[in-house]
Amino acid sequence: MSLFELFLVAVGLSMDAFAVSICKGLAMQKMSLKNAVIVGLWFGGFQAGMPLIGYYLGKQFETYITSIDHWIAFGLLFLIGLSMIREALSKEEEKADASLDVKTMFLLAVATSIDALAVGVTFAFLQVRIVPAISFIGVITFLFSAAGVKIGNVFGVKYKAKAEIAGGIILIGMGLKILLEHLGFLG
Repeated sequence: MSLFELFLVAVGLSMDAFAVSICKGLAMQKMSLKNAVIVGLWFGGFQAGMPLIGYYLGKQFETYITSIDHWIAFGLLFLIGLSMIREALSKEEEKADASLDVKTMFLLAVATSIDALAVGVTFAFLQVRIVPAISFIGVITFLFSAAGVKIGNVFGVKYKAKAEIAGGIILIGMGLKILLEHLGFLG
């Protein structure tokens, strides 16, 4: 996986956290750098940790499913991307909550990083160098999340759905590219 492809995966994965960060910023009366850093650390940390867990889980099963790993990678990325798009298009409104307490942030960080766990499994099948990959994902998510708090505080939720749709499309595209490469359609 090239650096550019990894960047696209990192951006795609960070879109859920970015959208939630926008909601956090929207709910805050006054945004502070400290609050943006707290949100960024929670989301960036979990977006980095979950693929690591998924990677080690995937390595446990690698020998059993090597012949179909490209189909699994495609399926996981496609389903994650589709889920992100469906969530963005749903009419359900998320309640804006400015709370940054441990329980709230832990639950949000886990919820926004479950897809990263599945991507970590995919990384195991694709022989991705995991430490640089998770570092890149964590930093990108940190930056997007911290910026999301500021954007939400200034602009509101205008771009939330668009960010989730873009993230979903990126992940579906990456899954399709992996599948087409393994089937010999892309060089």
